[in-house]
Amino acid sequence: MLRRRQTPIPPIQKLSKSSSSLPSSSKTRRPLLFLKPTVSSPDGEWKPLLNMGISELSLPLTFPTGQTFTWKQTASTQFTGVLNSHLLSLRQLQDGSISYLLHRTCFSSPSLSKDEAFAMDSLKDFMNLQVSLGELWAEFSEADSRFAELAPHMSGARVLRQDPLECLFQFLCSSNNNIPRITQMVSYLSSLGPYLASVGGFKFHAFPSLERLSQVSEEELRKAGFGYRAKYIVDAVAVLQSKPGGGAEWLLSLRTLELQEVTDALLGLPGVGPKVAACVALFSLDQHHAIPVDTHVWQIAKRYISPELEGATLTPKLSRHVAEAFVMKFGKYAGWAQTVLFIGELSSQKALLPVHLHCDKATEASSKKLVTSKNKRKSRA
Repeated sequence: MLRRRQTPIPPIQKLSKSSSSLPSSSKTRRPLLFLKPTVSSPDGEWKPLLNMGISELSLPLTFPTGQTFTWKQTASTQFTGVLNSHLLSLRQLQDGSISYLLHRTCFSSPSLSKDEAFAMDSLKDFMNLQVSLGELWAEFSEADSRFAELAPHMSGARVLRQDPLECLFQFLCSSNNNIPRITQMVSYLSSLGPYLASVGGFKFHAFPSLERLSQVSEEELRKAGFGYRAKYIVDAVAVLQSKPGGGAEWLLSLRTLELQEVTDALLGLPGVGPKVAACVALFSLDQHHAIPVDTHVWQIAKRYISPELEGATLTPKLSRHVAEAFVMKFGKYAGWAQTVLFIGELSSQKALLPVHLHCDKATEASSKKLVTSKNKRKSRA
């Protein structure tokens, strides 16, 4: 018997789920009419996104960091994606502020301004803008010295609140995979949905419904390069379609449950292991303390969170231990802290960090050698 989540949202999240003015995906998802796409901003007018600055939202630290594979970099500081069948671009200006452009929509409305307002509500919800990064960063920096070192260089790295169905199938593609192949697979799945427009050389589609995905065979997916994941995707679609009320609504309902219940429910889907379950929970189901543990996070844990694990081999039991250690240190938003520490280890981001904050195998080995040498000198003295 699944229980409703009883744990209150911590004070850091200023709006509770019951009182938030931001719409949930279950409420904002309107029936798609799939008429001819309309232009909501015919003059290509870019508009400011609230008073959002770099300290609260950094596009380069949010989009190309492994959370989503559907948003594309369509210009030097511009990222484009689809939300509730609205095609939008976001651009970070030199002063750190954000502007947006609504390109296309699949909705038919007598008022384009209403479509734009709806798209903006969806965007605010998707970006988790009700969470103050300034407050979180202060708490995390006080709790952990490594985070405190990275914080000045990682301002605006947000955890997204994606559509659960889209998020699930993205991470089904991620199992034992690399980013280029994941992106290719996700692009193939997305191409099965209604076409919206092309931006920056990329074609954008609304993500397909479960009904559309059910029409895709395992053979077709294998020919598209999905390998063994093809069977998982086909089987997951079938299981979701059997859920009472439909798979999309069932996934959305998991947002009201406790993390362990969410994890157990997701693990019941074909192709979903602990890491995929944690990713889906963190990036789409409001489980802010979910910790996806892979080899990268394992290394982070050994260096900064649980150094006593040095020399151990990652096992399911130790994976749970690592997740618990993150939560003990960072609290109910531990998944956000883990995401920042993870970004800090990406090669693309390391290049932007001061050298003394790098921690690759070479520097780690050098540090250990230095410590050993110092200890030997002390023992001789």
